Amino acid sequence: MSRLPVAKTYKLFIGGAFPRSESGRVYDVTSPSGEFIANASKASRKDARDAVVAARAAVAKWSSATAYNRGQVMYRIAEMLEGRSAQFVDEIQKSTGASAKDATTEVNAAIDLLVWYAGWTDKYAQVVGGANPVAGPFFNLSVPEPSGVAFVIAPQGNATLIGLVAAIAPALVTGNTVVALSDESSPCAAMSFAEVIATSDVPGGVVNILTGSPAEIAPWMASHQDVNTVDLGGADAELALACERDAAETLKRVIRPGQFSSTTGSVDRIGAFVETKTVWHTKSLA
Repeated sequence: MSRLPVAKTYKLFIGGAFPRSESGRVYDVTSPSGEFIANASKASRKDARDAVVAARAAVAKWSSATAYNRGQVMYRIAEMLEGRSAQFVDEIQKSTGASAKDATTEVNAAIDLLVWYAGWTDKYAQVVGGANPVAGPFFNLSVPEPSGVAFVIAPQGNATLIGLVAAIAPALVTGNTVVALSDESSPCAAMSFAEVIATSDVPGGVVNILTGSPAEIAPWMASHQDVNTVDLGGADAELALACERDAAETLKRVIRPGQFSSTTGSVDRIGAFVETKTVWHTKSLA
C-alpha cells in the first residue's frame, strides 16, 4: 500500500525559534517545472520587526564574545552543514533544477566559505586596525567595531545556499547580528540552513532568516531605525534605489547590488559591516 508524502511547511527563523508568520500567510514553493515542493511562510511587517528586536537583543552577547569564540561557532556551522550536505544537495536540485554535480559544488563552496570567514574573526582587526602616527605625545589607535544589526538580502533566483552564506557570514565575523531574507522562489535550502544555525552553538537572535517578498520586506527594513546596515546585494536595481533612499534617512551603511561577489569571500565585505573607533591616549612623560 502506497502512502502520501508529508509536505513540509518551512517556517521563519526568529530569535532561535521557528514561528509561523503572524499573518498566517504561506506560499507554494515549486520546481522549475511547476511541481509542488513545499509550503513557505510569507513574512509580514511584524515578522520583520520581531526579527530586528531579536537581533538587537543578541548584539551585546555576540559582539562581546572573543573573536576566537566567534570563529569556533562559525566553524561549527560549517561542520554541521557538512554533516547534512546530502539533504542540501537534494533541496537545491529540486528547487532550482541544478544537476547533482552543480548542487554538490554549491554546498561544498558554502562550507568552505564559512570556514574561510571563520578564520578571519581573530585576524581582521589586526589587518584594518593598528597604531596611527601622530604629532605629539599621544597614542592613536584605530579599532574596528560591529555596526550592530544588519539586514541582508540573499541573491534571488540563483545561488540559493551559497548566496545566503556569502551574505550572512561576513557580518558575523566582527560581531554583528543579522536579519536575512532568503531567495523568494527557492527558500528550502535557506530554511534548512536555519536548522543548522539552531544546532550550531549560535546564540538565539544572532541570525534570523525570513522568507517572502523582497519588494515587500526590504523597504520596511531600509527605513527601520534600529537597523544599522543593509546589504541590497539580492535586490533588483529599482528596489535597491528605493531602499537606498530610505536608508539615507537614518544614515545606514548600504551595500549596493554588485558591490561584492555573491559566491566568494571578501575582506572588504567584512569591512562594510563595521565602524572604526579612534582612541587617543596620552603617552607617559615620566
